[in-house]
Amino acid sequence: MRPSFHPRLINGPFDDPGLFVPFLFQKRAIMFDLGDMSSLPAKDILKISHAFVTHTHMDHFIGFDRLLRLFLGREVQLNVYGPKGFLKNAEGKLAGYTWNLVDNYNYHLSLLLTEIRSDNVITKKYHCQNKFLAPERAWELPFDGVLHEEAAFSVCGVILNHSIPCLAYSLHERFHVNIVKERLENLGLETGPWLSQFKQALYSQTDPNSKFEVPRADRPQPKRFYLGDLAAQIARITSGQKITYITDVVYNDANIRKIVEFAKDSDHLFIEAAFLERDHEIAKERCHLTARQAGELAARAGAKRFSIFHFSPRYTSQKELLYQEAAEAYNRAISSQ
Repeated sequence: MRPSFHPRLINGPFDDPGLFVPFLFQKRAIMFDLGDMSSLPAKDILKISHAFVTHTHMDHFIGFDRLLRLFLGREVQLNVYGPKGFLKNAEGKLAGYTWNLVDNYNYHLSLLLTEIRSDNVITKKYHCQNKFLAPERAWELPFDGVLHEEAAFSVCGVILNHSIPCLAYSLHERFHVNIVKERLENLGLETGPWLSQFKQALYSQTDPNSKFEVPRADRPQPKRFYLGDLAAQIARITSGQKITYITDVVYNDANIRKIVEFAKDSDHLFIEAAFLERDHEIAKERCHLTARQAGELAARAGAKRFSIFHFSPRYTSQKELLYQEAAEAYNRAISSQ
């Protein structure tokens, strides 16, 4: 089974955080955190439709400028999310530039920025043609954990403690549609853009008795099916992926409870491991996790796979110790369950 999402950290474990999640067979991606993005090609950055920022410390937010620079002059809406204080900080970045020439652009970028608080979310839309001035109008909705939802997937968030509010995020695919190529060939069908439309119809819970047309290269007329019959013949439907991203959190009871619940049954958990356990007092003081704590949390959450990142530079020549400590803690916790 080929997964729909292929997440990858954009930098090494000692560099700025950022998780790039491209969509299979689509020119689209989402980002978790916006650290230094210089390693990510422009063609990949331009696939990003939504970016989810954990907090606005420089190493998690400096990439906002790179994102903005590449999207200028394009007729798109870029959606960016962040914690309490995010709107003020983003407005500060936007105000730091001079926008007197934006009227020369034929296409105008819009930014839809959302600030997540404990009880509500506040969204504002900033227009390039208006020099990204803060709009008077804002949308305010209750915060129920779900930040973005489409037919195929949703992105949820939870507020954790890093001495400031810091968000963790989870991408959850509703279910996975795997196309069986041999069955396509048996029906005389070829792969193509129609498969995305087919999957979208399934995600949208379209009536299985509705008709679905598949184009054929060798004939002017498409081949017609009932949606449910076609699904039964060419698709395997399985549980969807869950990808969770957690960084910059202190190891305390409240965070532990939230992390274990939020990351439960993740297919892939990305979790910070800034320090070795021998330096747990420093980790606590700086509101970060140790590798041991990261491994134990991954096990308690039942994560099928986990990756650690965001290492302290004090371990530049000892990074294998962090991987080893996290793996041993995970295996030990799993075996004791």
